[in-house]
Amino acid sequence: MKLRQNVRHFAARKALELPVVGDTVHDKLVDLHVRIFAGWADETHREEREPHLEAFFDGAIDMYLAALQEGYDEATAREMTHIVGTFDFYDHGWAEMMEFPPEEVQAHYERHREFFERHDISVVDPLGEFEPAGGLPDAPATPERLEEGEFPHATGGFADDVYVEDEAGDVQQGGREEPEDVDVSRAVGADVEQSNAKENE
Repeated sequence: MKLRQNVRHFAARKALELPVVGDTVHDKLVDLHVRIFAGWADETHREEREPHLEAFFDGAIDMYLAALQEGYDEATAREMTHIVGTFDFYDHGWAEMMEFPPEEVQAHYERHREFFERHDISVVDPLGEFEPAGGLPDAPATPERLEEGEFPHATGGFADDVYVEDEAGDVQQGGREEPEDVDVSRAVGADVEQSNAKENE
């Protein structure tokens, strides 16, 4: 699928592995994803989906970090979190929140089958072992939305690989090379000095 990739993504990738600040960045990334995807939801269903989205992305960020630690590059690891998100939206019939069309669901699964199977992830169980211990809060499904066939945020045609768009709007196949000197403070929610102060309290 196609993703944006810039210095903030690399900063977040690095920050997540740091003590203290990593927890803060994790929580901020969860908040960011909930805000974005809840914003895509039909207004009449937005509020009722937020607890589910919060728990889901809590697990998805854990999955992202695990993929990085297994050696996947930033773009591929992040793509997998977006893919399982669309699996979840597809399962619930949340068509307006899907990032690729239904006919590409299986292709995205197959491309990452090795990682997904290793962690018990499937289209119908999109977090696998990364699902929070208490499970995911229920949220009403809208299967009729899939039948209507309208997917306003879905971009098709990128199921064969990860594609990244840079700050200039240029798109390339495969992730960008990680910069040598990444400023962790550019990560969402990162304040290294404040986090270090908390650690020393």
